[in-house]
Amino acid sequence: MRILVYPHDLGIGGSQINAIELAGAVDRLGHETIVFGRPGPLVDSIRRLGLEFVAAPEAGRRPSVAVSRALAGLVERRRIDILHGYEWPPSLECYLAARRMPHAAAVSTVMSMAVAPFIPKHVPLTVGTHQIAEVESGFGRSAVTVLEPPVDVDANRPGLDLAQGDLRKTWGVPEGAYIVAIVSRLARELKLEGILSAMDAVASLPATMRVCLLIAGDGPARTEVAARAAQVNIRTGRQTVVLTGELADPRAAYDVGDVCLGMGGSALRALAFGKPLVVQGEAGFWELLTPSSLDTFLWQGWYGVGSGQAGGASALRQVLFEILPAERLRADLGAFGRRVVVHRYSLAHAAEAQLDIYGAALETASASRMAYARELEAAGHFLRYKRRRLQARLTGRATADDFNARPVAAGQPLQAFSAGGAT
Repeated sequence: MRILVYPHDLGIGGSQINAIELAGAVDRLGHETIVFGRPGPLVDSIRRLGLEFVAAPEAGRRPSVAVSRALAGLVERRRIDILHGYEWPPSLECYLAARRMPHAAAVSTVMSMAVAPFIPKHVPLTVGTHQIAEVESGFGRSAVTVLEPPVDVDANRPGLDLAQGDLRKTWGVPEGAYIVAIVSRLARELKLEGILSAMDAVASLPATMRVCLLIAGDGPARTEVAARAAQVNIRTGRQTVVLTGELADPRAAYDVGDVCLGMGGSALRALAFGKPLVVQGEAGFWELLTPSSLDTFLWQGWYGVGSGQAGGASALRQVLFEILPAERLRADLGAFGRRVVVHRYSLAHAAEAQLDIYGAALETASASRMAYARELEAAGHFLRYKRRRLQARLTGRATADDFNARPVAAGQPLQAFSAGGAT
């Protein structure tokens, strides 16, 4: 097959890293794979994997007619079979490019915490959690697959030489301190609340414990994060919080941590390094991964919604207070997390599953091209979405990551779900 993979952007982030790593794994299985998108920091990663990169035109409003035309031209010139869009704007642009091409099929992957209703229901859809898949099947989607965020368990593992000492020296990480590590985009939606409460939690631990919170990442909430970090460091009189900014290769940040905090793909990479993990969510959600809590995350994803933001820092403080001094417990939980990732989230397994999704999409492409009623329904959802966005901007209530701002997990009860021997 000839496959075009189109991440929603090429800045550092979980969805786009997953897209690129999975594209590389599919390419290694013998399928010609192109990555399409606006140039960004991850272009270097694309080229390191030996993949061809094709720059997209400026998008402007999304979905973009110019981008869809560029995609359609590539499909014709290169005889591309699959256009794979990640998140809703690329998904729609791939669909518009493929809908009149008799030999090509569009597929969509959404790793946000909710799916845009204006992705047409007949487009093959991949999501990252069983909870979201159940909701989308109930919404009437005809082809929904769960493909949990994959991890390259060879490139992310204990024992690698990642210049960990240089990281400590460059950023002034205190010697002899317990390190609590976060690798995260500094986004206001989904991320900021937890990052701020993590600072408060670490600052409230006894000074005799000597704990340092290492935060690797950048983004639109950088100013708020830096301001709170400065306040905490002044209050504690030491380097309690260390901000590195965005790291081209953040693996050393995971590896130096005694405990990692995170959600989604970042949480899974922490587990791949054999680190105890406290899963970050919203509304005060913090939960230590243990054999008894695993089923929760296998159902709803590596994220959660608590009962209220106010108690988040104290809940995390209690977890850290108990686990940081317990070296044996940390080692046992780290080994457990590594087994979970290797068993369920390996990149090799995900590549094989992705190829099955592509094959099924090609088999059903001809029939789906006639689904005009579903296209009209999707267009109606899109127009309502744009109207709501305009109203929100006019009233000062707009959000940047709007489908992460309305996560499925916030409104769905926990279902019984088996780990299937992952322990």
